Amino acid sequence: MKYLAGICALFMSCAALAGHHKEGESAVDHTSAAWQIKAYSSAAPDFLGDFATVIGIDGAILREGTNGWICQSANPRPVPSGGWRSAHEAMPACHDGEGMKWMMGYMAGKAPVMERDTFMWMLHGDMGEDNTKAGVLNKADAVAGEWIESGPHLMLMPKDPTSLANYPTDFTTGAPYVMFPGTPYAHLMIPVAGYYKYQPESRPK
Repeated sequence: MKYLAGICALFMSCAALAGHHKEGESAVDHTSAAWQIKAYSSAAPDFLGDFATVIGIDGAILREGTNGWICQSANPRPVPSGGWRSAHEAMPACHDGEGMKWMMGYMAGKAPVMERDTFMWMLHGDMGEDNTKAGVLNKADAVAGEWIESGPHLMLMPKDPTSLANYPTDFTTGAPYVMFPGTPYAHLMIPVAGYYKYQPESRPK
């Protein structure tokens, strides 16, 4: 758990509070510990998420886990003042200690230094990124045809990113593919059921 303080600080620096929920949205308090624990821990299968440590949007540990896994929002965009509007918008990720090292490196703009490959679960998907360039969070800024808003998936974060060099980067086949190829953040995206929910035009034809 020694990596928690650092990653909490990094996430808070990237997520200054801004905005409000729209009128008519759920009255549930999305800044509450209960909502965040449920939303973030369900980014992994229950046999992992139910026993994971959960970190809140303010960097606080909302629940101490027992299995060495950590679940938290992974959306680097500004957090609305009422919290993330949905689990999908929060982009929660669940990972182990090696995954925390990857997250810390990515958020700091440094090459992750890990002792082994690791996996991350994101069963609520993400809000979209350029598949080829890390940090491009607006579709208008993405390379044409490279924007992907993902549904549920598992990710392999390799200790050695060059080990993924022979994998394809095409996200329209349904098969595993590389995101951020040729960078220190290259990782293997592994789609699971519902992956094309948010971008059906990219599903296999």
